[in-house]
Amino acid sequence: MEMVNLTIDGQKVQVPEGTTVLEAARKAGIKIPTLCYLKEINKIGACRVCVVEIEKTRGLQASCVYPVAEGMVVRTNTSAVREARKEVVELILSNHPMECLTCSRNTNCELQALAKQFGITDIRFKGENTEFHKDASTPTIVRDPNKCILCRRCVSTCNNIQGVGVLGVIDRGFNSIIAPAFQHPLDEVDCVYCGQCINVCPVGALTEKDDTQEVWNAINDPEKYVVVQTAPAVRAALGEEFDYPVGTSVTGQMVTALRRLGFDKIFDTNFTADLTILEEGNELLDRLKNGGTLPLITSCSPGWVKYCEHNYPEFLDNLSTAKSPQQMFGALTKTYYAKKAGVDPSKIFSVSIMPCIAKKYERQRPEHRDSGFVDVDAVLTTRELAKMIRVAGIDFTALPKEEYDEPMGISSGAGLLFGATGGVMEAALRTVYEVVTGKTLEKLEFVEVRGLEGVKEASVDLQPLGTVKVAVAHGLANAKKIVEKIKAGEAEYHFVEIMACPGGCVGGGGQPLVGGPDRMALEENFLELRAKAIYEEDAGKPIRKSHENPAIKTLYEEYLVKPLGEKSHHLLHTHYTARPKYQVLANNKDK
Repeated sequence: MEMVNLTIDGQKVQVPEGTTVLEAARKAGIKIPTLCYLKEINKIGACRVCVVEIEKTRGLQASCVYPVAEGMVVRTNTSAVREARKEVVELILSNHPMECLTCSRNTNCELQALAKQFGITDIRFKGENTEFHKDASTPTIVRDPNKCILCRRCVSTCNNIQGVGVLGVIDRGFNSIIAPAFQHPLDEVDCVYCGQCINVCPVGALTEKDDTQEVWNAINDPEKYVVVQTAPAVRAALGEEFDYPVGTSVTGQMVTALRRLGFDKIFDTNFTADLTILEEGNELLDRLKNGGTLPLITSCSPGWVKYCEHNYPEFLDNLSTAKSPQQMFGALTKTYYAKKAGVDPSKIFSVSIMPCIAKKYERQRPEHRDSGFVDVDAVLTTRELAKMIRVAGIDFTALPKEEYDEPMGISSGAGLLFGATGGVMEAALRTVYEVVTGKTLEKLEFVEVRGLEGVKEASVDLQPLGTVKVAVAHGLANAKKIVEKIKAGEAEYHFVEIMACPGGCVGGGGQPLVGGPDRMALEENFLELRAKAIYEEDAGKPIRKSHENPAIKTLYEEYLVKPLGEKSHHLLHTHYTARPKYQVLANNKDK
């Protein structure tokens, strides 16, 4: 690769040909502010915050899109550059709601940070402000176009990372707005509610729907028996909200915090992750032995399920009928646990803490009422749990470590793996291998399905069934690659794991915001660290295989009888629905 020599603020820099001035400056340790930029995702030079002076070039140039050249001389800190950057931010602020104190992004807002950096204490530009309707049509995402700064980071992420493409720029000039086609609300298009748009939004234009008050009301209601479950990926990221290093597992402190918040029982979603492996693993074996629809595709990710319903309805029979661990947990809480604990199920308020905002949508799906009630009453994201902890005045860093309650707090390391891409596959293989071969696995780690490569493939020898071909994808653009290969007959798999979010649940739309324009550039590092926390906790668990979880064995002995049995089928399995791309068009067609 040919190298290019240039000078930035008096420093000699050598970078590969094709590098932008912004990337070259960062290599030299020179920080150029940005707003619209996301490395390799959104490089459009729209906001002009990153402008620099380049010798022998007319005017100021956007460094995020300007390529380096041999002998180039760049200045990033002249009076003209500083004034231009400040003016750009002032212009953005002149058409921005001044609601910082009541905004969910207060103190974690990139626009706010730039205003502070540039010393902006007054807005010189006065004039008309745009006014748009807030879109709160979904149970998951709230879209406030009045706070939008038109950076297009959400558009690029929805298109390039997720391949969904429900957001775009509508109209021109002062009337420009980021919205679905024809400004339809999000619930009328094929948005999958993954929340990756929230994770890259630099301001408060995209947020999750806040359900914390509903949970507070339940905790404070003496008639309610409030039970909470925590997903595996939450423990690997919650600490970031309280300044722990990324990748710190805070399981024990999280349990203590939940107890002090007033929850009656603190359980672990890993319990039903283990249960999912028993049900889904046996479903795989049944399809392999009896000629069922293959490949079997996992159904734990509600974003992926909704994407499949909209875009690949012909593959709905491939989806595992097993509910997600969240929904299995909800159904069992108001049946098995209620009976075991002697609690009136009508008084149980079931809460789940999830890294995923699509879980808010999943809990409201009409088919998830097999307990005779709404199986899960409320879903909070990792961010919302952190908010509740702060509201309660709990010093999280000073908390001792406590244990989950029994019996639904007992889990294996395999259940924990659900938090990282490839984890469902690895957990399933640990159980399926031993069930089929009758042998004990000497090495539990299936490293072939670990890591952040977009699509991973592996083969596992499961004699006497033969060689089972598996694949793992994370991020819906990668999911599309796998499904299209299967559709075209270019790949033959037996078992496929798909997670909607990059990195799997550790990168969910409800996780702590990494923040800053380098978020996607640093994404692999953050996701690796969060996943590493999960793998380390798995390695330290006394039980590492789902089928060896004693609480799961008791559940079958006392209640479910057997995997794929009649009671399991009723409580733990579900069905799916083909959905149109645009609900409003479907409604008009039906008339």
